[in-house]
Amino acid sequence: MATSTSFSYCSSLFLSILIISGFVFAEMVNSMGINYGQIANNLPSPDDVVPLVKSIGISKIKLYDADPKVLKAFANTGVQFIVGLGNEFLTKVQDPAQAQNWVKSNVQAHLPATNITCIFVGNEVLTFNDTSLSNNLLPAMQSVHAALVSLNLDKQVTVTTAHSLSILETSFPPSAGAFRRDLTGCITPILNFHSKTGSPFLINAYPYFAYKSNPKQVPLDYVLFQPNSGSLDSGSNLHYDNMLFAQIDAVYSALAALGFKKLPVHISETGWPSKGDEDEAGATPENAKKYNGNLIKLICQKKGTPLRPGSDLNIYVFALFNENMKPGPTSERNFGLFKPDGSPAYSIGLSVSNSSFGNGNSSSSSGSGSGGLVNPITPSPPGTSSSGYLAISSAAVTERCHEIGLIPMLVVFLLMKHVL
Repeated sequence: MATSTSFSYCSSLFLSILIISGFVFAEMVNSMGINYGQIANNLPSPDDVVPLVKSIGISKIKLYDADPKVLKAFANTGVQFIVGLGNEFLTKVQDPAQAQNWVKSNVQAHLPATNITCIFVGNEVLTFNDTSLSNNLLPAMQSVHAALVSLNLDKQVTVTTAHSLSILETSFPPSAGAFRRDLTGCITPILNFHSKTGSPFLINAYPYFAYKSNPKQVPLDYVLFQPNSGSLDSGSNLHYDNMLFAQIDAVYSALAALGFKKLPVHISETGWPSKGDEDEAGATPENAKKYNGNLIKLICQKKGTPLRPGSDLNIYVFALFNENMKPGPTSERNFGLFKPDGSPAYSIGLSVSNSSFGNGNSSSSSGSGSGGLVNPITPSPPGTSSSGYLAISSAAVTERCHEIGLIPMLVVFLLMKHVL
């Protein structure tokens, strides 16, 4: 309980400093979403997670269930939620009464205070190669959507499902992207559903796994958004300097091949582990920092992919916390940006948009060391007087205060630091 108390107190204090000084962290990464998984026995309470999420500017959260504690904690915050309905419920919710009961209890009960905008029904169902699951997927989605319609919620809450990138038979070059032929019969009706209801197509894309499986052939800089020569897609004549964008555009090409060129694509999961087993190449804090830091920079630039330069990058980073009870290799338990005590799993620079200070340009920073104001969110060093989970770099604050003349902010910061 002592850990939770210090977590809550110091996170609130940190946020108060930002508010008093005029820093609006929501401008930093307000296009970025985060996956909030909870397969762990040491995570902070949802009430304590709220100030953390707000302080780093996250505006969208994806849950793997519809945890009422989380949804209640985030009431009146404005944070958008995608809630999940697990694979184990696909058969049950085909019953209209069961679907309506689920929607009433897990969605309607939290509206409008909590901003639930989407339900994803099932996770990576089609790549389990289990016909009992795949045959139940679309009927479950249709039933949940019908429940929303009956409750007059279908205009504000959409229904979708999340897919693994392995539903693609071909992903390179991106212009040749195509779905697995054995899945086309399942996917096409689902795409029709998306088109009719206006819901997005969700894909989980992890360049990390491509690198892990073939580290000698896949250039590390290419998967980490670092400077590299990239590759030219001879089919489209488009140049790609990172794998994630190539993967996204391969999905767009696969959709277009089936006649769904205008369907929006959201990346429901992507990330990089900070720790792994000996045979898990690339799973290091340094690489995780580069991947997620550079990804945040790209999201803030709002430039889209080579094939869709004007499209928003609707990306949900995996994940908010390390989850100590996830099965599988070590990497599975180390995808979090934060440790359960709220301290960063590794140092990552988050930047403040210049628009917060009166001009319309945003400034961002990444693990590659690009320019712009960086406010590193780092754990307090051992032996300091602060027991809190976040400490803003005093050097960064001082520099920015001189730049924009917010001397009162520096005074507040130093006073609060002295109190801690």
